[in-house]
Amino acid sequence: MQSSSFNLSTSITNLKPRTHRLNHLHHHPLLFKSSVNLRPTTDVTTRGLPSIRCSSNLGHWISSPSPVPVPVPNRESDGFEVKASVSDSADGSAADVAALKKSKLMETLVLGSLFGLWYLFNIYFNIYNKQVLKVFPNPITVTTVQFAVGSVIVFLMWTLNLHKRPKISGAQLLAILPLAMVHTLGNLFTNMSLGKVAVSFTHTIKAMEPFFSVVLSAMFLGEMPTPWVVASLLPIAGGVALASMTEASFNWAGFWSAMASNVSNQSRNVLSKKFMVKKEESLDNITLFSVITIMSFFLLAPVTLLTEGVRFTPAYLQSAGLNVKQVYIRSLLAAICFHAYQQVSYMILQRVSPVTHSVGNCVKRVVVIVTSVLFFRTPVSPINSIGTGVALAGVFLYSQVKRLKPKKA
Repeated sequence: MQSSSFNLSTSITNLKPRTHRLNHLHHHPLLFKSSVNLRPTTDVTTRGLPSIRCSSNLGHWISSPSPVPVPVPNRESDGFEVKASVSDSADGSAADVAALKKSKLMETLVLGSLFGLWYLFNIYFNIYNKQVLKVFPNPITVTTVQFAVGSVIVFLMWTLNLHKRPKISGAQLLAILPLAMVHTLGNLFTNMSLGKVAVSFTHTIKAMEPFFSVVLSAMFLGEMPTPWVVASLLPIAGGVALASMTEASFNWAGFWSAMASNVSNQSRNVLSKKFMVKKEESLDNITLFSVITIMSFFLLAPVTLLTEGVRFTPAYLQSAGLNVKQVYIRSLLAAICFHAYQQVSYMILQRVSPVTHSVGNCVKRVVVIVTSVLFFRTPVSPINSIGTGVALAGVFLYSQVKRLKPKKA
């Protein structure tokens, strides 16, 4: 080992004097065959070292740099950088995917919470409202109180900057006026029906809203329904008819009030499409509902004074033998729930499609019917249950048919 090491170092020191011998050796193929070329490996630690050629000649070891050094491309460094870049990109993509999943999860939780609040507020509105109307059968006054409380809530939202105060032009007010009128009538007729018949029966009749939506859209907007849409309306009409024939609390005043509520509410939807057309003049749903609530109060207040007078005073309630505190608290809670569930409904509509909102409304009606039957212990016959179920199934079928309806190009 020491001898080899000594001879190698000696030959390196004598590289210059033996140049002629090296040149001579290049012309001997046999000697050149026995030469061994040592080149640096591709390891990072040997990069940049010249290759060494060792050949044996006459018992001497001669080492010299290669006449033409071949540069080794820096592939390892390039490979390392590419891997680092891919790794960073992968980490970034993973982080983006995780953030996207978290965002979608939060959106789902928020939407689910809104649907829960929508149903909860609607349930309590119907319960408290029915309790008030049973002891205080003045639906016009009750509806006016609900619009008054809603107006106060709207002004508080605007004052506290919970929602931006809108700037409304005179043209917009004229366009909103018909909407406010039918909105007022729709809620008034609903309260009239709730005061006459059971909550479950009122909502069973209100399940016919899709029927009036199709009819009014065809009459005023020229939107002709497809055969599938028409077919989906048949179980709705049949189910309502079956439930009406077997309803224990049935009376014509409550029936026609609920029907008038359907016509009014669907007229509001048709008018909103017909009048609020220009995008530069349109308002978001929450602002539109807030403005309509205020206008409805000012529209209905004079009518209340002319028809029912001032009957919501403590003196009048006491003279009627009512618990003033109980009536006031339940009326206030009903009004708050009334405004809250409609606000939440429009918040949901801003996040989902109208068809999805319609399906959610169908489920809400089922929940309200079931809870009202359980709370008020409403007697329900098997045939009445079948009729209600068929009508609600028809509403759900209508929603699915509208979902599958091909979009116009």
